[in-house]
Amino acid sequence: MSYHETDPEFMERFEHFAFEEVVNEEGQQLDPVTRYTAILAVLIGCQGIDAYKEMLPRALDEGLSPVAVKEIVYQAVDYLGMGRMWPFLAASNEILTSRGISLPLEGQATTTLENRLERGIQTQADLFGEQMKEAWKGGHINRWLAANCFGDYYTRTGLSLAVREMITFCFLLAQGGCEPQLTSHAKGNMNIGNDKDFLIKVVSQCLPYIGYPRSLNAIACIQKAAE
Repeated sequence: MSYHETDPEFMERFEHFAFEEVVNEEGQQLDPVTRYTAILAVLIGCQGIDAYKEMLPRALDEGLSPVAVKEIVYQAVDYLGMGRMWPFLAASNEILTSRGISLPLEGQATTTLENRLERGIQTQADLFGEQMKEAWKGGHINRWLAANCFGDYYTRTGLSLAVREMITFCFLLAQGGCEPQLTSHAKGNMNIGNDKDFLIKVVSQCLPYIGYPRSLNAIACIQKAAE
């Protein structure tokens, strides 16, 4: 039995809001691939596994590539940890294989275990400024952040650096309680061309999936970063 049968009034209003009102709001529209990239990222961020299983096939139908899907999930491990990322990797594999897509997909790594720290430091500097070239020296966590988060994942192909920074923003806004990092990554987005108006569009298109409180908090962080 479907929710359209058990909860028809709710489904009527939710689907009208999410799939008509929000999608078509003048001045807040995104192309389908960008919109679904953000939606999948916030569903991982808020742990919406059942909704993710519903939305991933739609995203694939709208042109999001299997490689992009996997890259979104892989990068989530840095911002959510393996404990919260793992179910989404399993769900993605199940849905991709059910559509006849052979796994593993083509590799996207561009770094080695020998140069990941160096490349990660440079990626941090590209996003946040030259001062980041010294940040990795601030302790082992900072070194891991440079080598693992940025060196292992941000340097991969399959998603552009701008898209990677957008999905990080989505992971942070969706889980809540990360406002300092969210403000920092809003600024990082702006530094790489994802401007204030674009980020507000991202939040707007994700609002049905994460609710008003976290969306309003994200808007406040965008405003703070812009100032």
